[in-house]
Parts: sequence; structure tokens; C-alpha cells
Amino acid sequence: MRVGTLNVGTMTGKARELADMMQRRKVDILCVQETRWKGSKARSLGAGFKLFYHGVDGKRNGVGVILKEELVRNVLEVKRVSDRVMSLKLEIE
Repeated sequence: MRVGTLNVGTMTGKARELADMMQRRKVDILCVQETRWKGSKARSLGAGFKLFYHGVDGKRNGVGVILKEELVRNVLEVKRVSDRVMSLKLEIE
């Protein structure tokens, strides 16, 4: 299992690019900072990846975790603490 972290600057227009990069580098879990998306949601990025994110202001900060689609069913808990900190609990076999 490969885990990575990346400061994306903004997620706007980069979802597909990140999914492609994760496929090429065989990354299963990617923690992203500076998403600059407002809200506490989860959305599919396509290519078998799903993003869980949290942000208060659409102009700065924001964090997220991108998972391979196979790992999404193993998510036990998502804690969105602030627009700088979030945790995701997974059950790994």
C-alpha cells in the first residue's frame, strides 16, 4: 500500500490530473492540502478514486484525502476537525 501527500494549490480543474498521477505512481491514499474547496463532502474523481474533503473558505486552506475506490468501503470514520486538519479511519485487512 502506498500513501502520499501533496500540496495541490487548488483542486479546481485538477481532479482528473490527480487521479491520473495516482494511477501512474500506484498511490492508494493521497492526503492533499490547499484544496480551496468549501464544504464537507465526498465526491468521485473518476478513474476509480474518491475524495473526502473539508474546507471553510473557498479562497484558502482546505484539506482532503483521496482513496482508491476499493478502499472506500473500508472507511470506518471521517473526522473533519478544521480546514487544516482531518482524519480518516480505515479498516485494513
